[in-house]
Amino acid sequence: MLVRPAHAICAVLLLTTTAHAQPSTSRGQISVAQVRAMLDQAATNPTARQTLTAYLAGTGETAGWLLDAARGLSPCARRLTLDAQQARDAIASATAATETPATPLIIRDMLKRAGCRLTE
Repeated sequence: MLVRPAHAICAVLLLTTTAHAQPSTSRGQISVAQVRAMLDQAATNPTARQTLTAYLAGTGETAGWLLDAARGLSPCARRLTLDAQQARDAIASATAATETPATPLIIRDMLKRAGCRLTE
């Protein structure tokens, strides 16, 4: 498993954001519960806002880079975008919040919204 620096930093910051930090998945991935906590606290907690910004930036940048590296040309109809509301919408239907990794859900949603064609 490749650990991206932005995700590693976010994981550390997530553990220090609040006294009642949400757990990551049993595999150490950032969970839906952690992202929901960041989203809920970002308006009033500067550390949560900074952590959320780093996580979303790292997730979006990595997804864009992987698309560029994999194909050379973007297979998407529109630019990839990601903000707090889009992340909230992407994880809204996840039920097993503690064991559900958030990043794949968010990236899948980004690709869908951008009209990406990943298979031919």
